[in-house]
Amino acid sequence: MSARTYLLTAGAFTIGTSGYIVSGVLPAVSHELGVSHATAGQLLTAFAIAYALSSPLLAALTGRWERRTLLVVALAVSAVGNLLAAFAPNYPLLLVARVVSALGAAVFTPAATLVATVLSPPDRRGRAVALVFGGLTFSLVLGVPAGNLLGEPLGYQGVFGLIAAVTAVAAVAVRVGLPRVEAPPAVALRERFAPAADRRVITVLVLTVLACLAVFSVFNYIAPLLTATAHVDGLAISLLLVAYGVGGVFGNWAGGRLTDRFETRPVLIVLFSAFTVVLATLPLTMTTVPGAAIALFLWGALTWSANPPIQAWLIALAPQNSGLLLSLNASAIYLGVGLSGVVGGLVISLVGLLPLAPIASVLSVVALGLVVFVLKPQEPKALVVVSPSSGSLAKQWK
Repeated sequence: MSARTYLLTAGAFTIGTSGYIVSGVLPAVSHELGVSHATAGQLLTAFAIAYALSSPLLAALTGRWERRTLLVVALAVSAVGNLLAAFAPNYPLLLVARVVSALGAAVFTPAATLVATVLSPPDRRGRAVALVFGGLTFSLVLGVPAGNLLGEPLGYQGVFGLIAAVTAVAAVAVRVGLPRVEAPPAVALRERFAPAADRRVITVLVLTVLACLAVFSVFNYIAPLLTATAHVDGLAISLLLVAYGVGGVFGNWAGGRLTDRFETRPVLIVLFSAFTVVLATLPLTMTTVPGAAIALFLWGALTWSANPPIQAWLIALAPQNSGLLLSLNASAIYLGVGLSGVVGGLVISLVGLLPLAPIASVLSVVALGLVVFVLKPQEPKALVVVSPSSGSLAKQWK
């Protein structure tokens, strides 16, 4: 894989860290600003909702921009948002800063995916896309635990300042290291949303929202949850979060392999069944450090292994609009992440922290029900390939 693709991966890593960092610095935000954990969790909600709503709109507005310039501007906006967070003296301003960061992230991720395909030979475009998304996954392995570890000595402002600096460096590297990439054919906003009229597409997008809602309503508050169950803090929590991130990297790889080998529907049924059990039992399995490490690894693996089959299913539903559907799925992911802060905070306020994971598992059961009873099996089996002409994923029948 070329060094240019690794530059895009590094940019994706900074974007992912910026998005997920609240889970790591949540105790520091709560302590320094004097707000509850539930209130601090709404910072992730603000980021995710802003991402979900702005991504398709900004994609349409910037459709004619040269891609390298667009990537640099997106990273610069994200850096400015994190810099604002570093100087935010109170919760409302910190909330605004998170929205600014989200606008940059909403532009960067789809643009980086496209550029990765354009800069790669046809037989390596799929791997290039996987590598870019791997940067987002790796942010869970390193970025979030680092945020938790540095939150105490640096404070939340120091952590956001560090992310701003790293993101600015990434912007300079992209500007220097990437060639000009002309914009693809413009897509009208109405055309962008046209595939959403398909009932099957809507069902899969709802599945994505429910899955992310189940995951992040718990993950947002994982630091205080680990303190309550395993009686750990500081460095121990950071190391346990690494276990979740490593599981996520493994799950992303395994999910792709399973999707290539088996039908997407059976894969999703098995994954959601196992995920529901692991999530529902977290308060019981995370009472010791070894148990928490195993549980978090399994949870991370099952969470991220569902992404490849869901995306493959969407591509199979409308191959000619695959790029648009994946963009909508990205918005659905962040919509679920955004709502998770509200749901998680509400559950904590009403019944406390420990019942949060079992209650969230109910959402996973609903998602499983959609796969079993609503989504019909797709025959014949389909093969995901990459279209050399457009650089986008497409589906061809075996």
